[in-house]
Amino acid sequence: MSLANADALDCPLHSVRPLSPPPNMIRHTVAFKLKHPAGSAAEQEFLAAARRLATIPTVQNFEALRQTGQKNNFDFGLSMEFSSAADYQGYNQHPDHVHFVQTRWLPEVAEFLELDYEPLSGV
Repeated sequence: MSLANADALDCPLHSVRPLSPPPNMIRHTVAFKLKHPAGSAAEQEFLAAARRLATIPTVQNFEALRQTGQKNNFDFGLSMEFSSAADYQGYNQHPDHVHFVQTRWLPEVAEFLELDYEPLSGV
């Protein structure tokens, strides 16, 4: 059966709704461009180090992303979620995050845009 035929069978796929995020959830995102040449070993080493941020206990739904659009100058993105502002603050102060920022982010990132979101209530 194809999804196109799901209507005819009163398929429960039409009743599936995305789960609402917890009201206190924080989504931390950053888009960035590295100083390293594209495809270089240094670029790959930086991205591997960034992926290790996912092991910090309060981090949820971590993603390392490659930019595909041409509407900005960034090449990569990181996205992660936190159950609360307190968990996000804990991440910011965690020794592994502080070390990454000092030893990798500041010396290796050419430019970035950081955006932090929380869910809109009632939407």
